[in-house]
Amino acid sequence: MADLDRLPTTLLDLLANTLVLRQLSPYIPSKSLLALSATCKDIQDIIISQSEPWRHLDLTGITSAMIDSSPIDSGGISWRAERMDEALTEDDFYSGPLRGIFGRLHQQRLLRNVRTLVLDGLSVPADIVREIVSEDRYNVRILSIRESKHLNQTKLQQVLRYITRPTRAEGTPKLKALYFFGPRNTVRANSGQQYGLPLSGRHGVLGSEGAQIGAEWNRRSSSTLQTYISDDESRWYGSTGRVMKRPLSDWPETLHACRDLVAFDAVLCRGIRHNITKVSSESFLQPAIATVALGRGCEVCSRSPEGPSIFGTTPSHTLPLLSPVPLHSSTLRAAQISHPTGTRPPHLYARCEDCLRGRWCERCNRWWCEDCYDDPVSKLHLRTEMQQLELREQLEREEITGPSWGTSATTSSVKVYSKLCVEHCLVSEMMSGAGSNGMWG
Repeated sequence: MADLDRLPTTLLDLLANTLVLRQLSPYIPSKSLLALSATCKDIQDIIISQSEPWRHLDLTGITSAMIDSSPIDSGGISWRAERMDEALTEDDFYSGPLRGIFGRLHQQRLLRNVRTLVLDGLSVPADIVREIVSEDRYNVRILSIRESKHLNQTKLQQVLRYITRPTRAEGTPKLKALYFFGPRNTVRANSGQQYGLPLSGRHGVLGSEGAQIGAEWNRRSSSTLQTYISDDESRWYGSTGRVMKRPLSDWPETLHACRDLVAFDAVLCRGIRHNITKVSSESFLQPAIATVALGRGCEVCSRSPEGPSIFGTTPSHTLPLLSPVPLHSSTLRAAQISHPTGTRPPHLYARCEDCLRGRWCERCNRWWCEDCYDDPVSKLHLRTEMQQLELREQLEREEITGPSWGTSATTSSVKVYSKLCVEHCLVSEMMSGAGSNGMWG
């Protein structure tokens, strides 16, 4: 009996532990899970009967979920041509692979266990999204469809507005978070094969020690840059400038309709000019999505009229979903949580470009809020051609006689000109361009 007590822990023992299974399963592809379940009946009972292995389902690497983009041959040899008929719609065709996978998972009673579903880069028509968010056989809480193909955005918005309508059934929608606007997580290429050449066995100049050292430093720099780009918390909470492209004009209304029900990896701009009760009708701006991460508050008062968005303090609709998609939890909190670097949680300052026009430097990311800067020269951003010429001549005279920003009646009141801050970036631009056909040449 003493020898039996010293038997090593088996794989079956590990998988039978729910805590271990919950931590390991998100790292195992679904195809490998099914292959593992076929090795032993006891393992099959654990993987098929329990919900933990299927809580996080990522189909981005599944070959059967991808559409063959090659043209349909005229001879009818292609399986796609054989299955074509007049009743088959475009959405039916492109949703076929995913419907087949979901159908098989439903037959095995596994689909109901999926809480986080990742479909980035796959063919995901709006009808598939409608089924996922509205049919009873799905229980998806977090859905990621970033860079999905054949997705009609207008139809998608209609689906989202329908599931969040005031007359919806109690307890709906089940969906709590939708990743759509940001880039999907990219797999880093092997640095040794990045340029089609192995690291070892090179000849000539590329085989020298200096070239190898330089290649290694380039690899490290590229890796560091990729890590920064893929870190959503750094992009949103840091002073990074533009964090996303400006979406279609209809999306702000959709985000507003879904507020407090479905969160997105984007947020509406909370600038004061979007609040009709606080500004005049001439200054009012229609709802817009925040596309610029400012990192910090106003250059003068270190805050903003609307205040920062803070995790755990402000409503959830003021915070974006952060990438990557959480692996071990399917809650909105896990998708939005930010990690403090000091004694206080990070503050999010993000606005749309319309709010920042004339008061934000695109180079250094400094900006001035409405309480601290009235922008007298370009009031309401309607600067005439003559005013632009006069201001440019004034700035050129200041540069010729020596930059004395802040002493002139004109320059002391102008913070931003030509999308550059006058006190810092514009001075260096003028200095570098003077007499060399630069900015002022």
